[in-house]
Amino acid sequence: MNTDEKTIIVINDDGTEQAMDILFTFEDDTFNKSYVLYINPEDESGEVFVSSYTPEGELESITDEKEWEMIEEVFNAFIIKHEEGHDHDHDHDHDHDHHHDHDHDHDHSHEH
Repeated sequence: MNTDEKTIIVINDDGTEQAMDILFTFEDDTFNKSYVLYINPEDESGEVFVSSYTPEGELESITDEKEWEMIEEVFNAFIIKHEEGHDHDHDHDHDHDHHHDHDHDHDHSHEH
C-alpha cells in the first residue's frame, strides 16, 4: 500500500471495487502492525473503518479487543488534534461504532 495516496481500493461483498478516502495511517510498536483509518466518500453517515495492513498492502481485520482500545485512543487524539486547528463552536458527534464481527477484507457495506 502506498501510504502517500489519499485513497485505497477495497473489495465489497459483491466483488466490486470501492475507493475509500484515507483519514490517516499509523504504526504501533506494541502490536507491531500498521493501521489505516478510512471512510467511504459516498456514505453520508461518515462511518470510519479500520484495518491493519501488511507490508505488501493486504488489509487485515482487527479482532483483538486491546487493539481496538489502542486504535480508539489514537483516533480520539487525531480528532482532538485535527479540531484544534479549526475555530468553530459547533459540536461534532464522533460516534464510531466498531463492528467486531465484520471482515474488512470483504465487507465494506454495513447495514445498521
